[in-house]
Amino acid sequence: MDTDRYRVKPGSKVGLAAWDPADDGGLDKVDGQAQLEKERFELARLQELLYADGRHKLLVVLQAIDAGGKDGTIRSVFERVNPQGVEVTSFKRPTDVEVAHDYLWRVHQHVPRSGILSIFNRSHYEDVLVVRVHGLVPKAQWSKRYGHIKAFEQMLIDEGTTVRKFLLHISKEEQRVRQQERIDDPSKNWKFAKADLEERKHWDAYQAAFEDMVTKTSTAASPWYVIPANRNWYRNLLVTTVLNEALRGLGLRYPPPEEGIAGLVVN
Repeated sequence: MDTDRYRVKPGSKVGLAAWDPADDGGLDKVDGQAQLEKERFELARLQELLYADGRHKLLVVLQAIDAGGKDGTIRSVFERVNPQGVEVTSFKRPTDVEVAHDYLWRVHQHVPRSGILSIFNRSHYEDVLVVRVHGLVPKAQWSKRYGHIKAFEQMLIDEGTTVRKFLLHISKEEQRVRQQERIDDPSKNWKFAKADLEERKHWDAYQAAFEDMVTKTSTAASPWYVIPANRNWYRNLLVTTVLNEALRGLGLRYPPPEEGIAGLVVN
């Protein structure tokens, strides 16, 4: 699978209208789901190796518009991994204490330690997304944050963190369908709030904010991937494959055994 065509090259200008959210890579769904299952088992193997090796850490950033599939991605992609080595942080509306600090303060506390795979469900990028769309701070303030964020992520990388960022890209019609399902299905009512319909009115503003976000902060070491997310199975396959490629590139290895255990017999 050619995941590189979904990677945002540093310095390239992204227009999301050119990225098909219904792209399936030419794969049949049945074959794609079979391939996804193989990639899940490979991710489980590599995550165990990451934990055992203890020298590296992996940060996964997920961003999407409402109903874009962040929760479903986490549930599916990491289905096989050992939860002892995985941490998930969902960034909601900041608390009063968090607002009283700089906007990266609450984020830095949740970056992965050695051996851990950390997932951000929303992230520090909310401070160039919702903050921008709703005018919560002046443009002169939020526009500086692209540089802050790039420097922050580079610091993490310099300290041994591998960073992979995914924009889950759905169509406006797909969002409508998913939001309607949340209204019509009692088991999904808890996922819906009337405020979601107000947010939907800002669709174009969010698309512009997403475009600037990936254009200005995708680097060689901390890349963004624009993931077509109308088809859940293909979204999950792409994300899992990208993570496996990143982990295989780390040269992970099991630590050497304790001296003197070779040949021991347990009675």
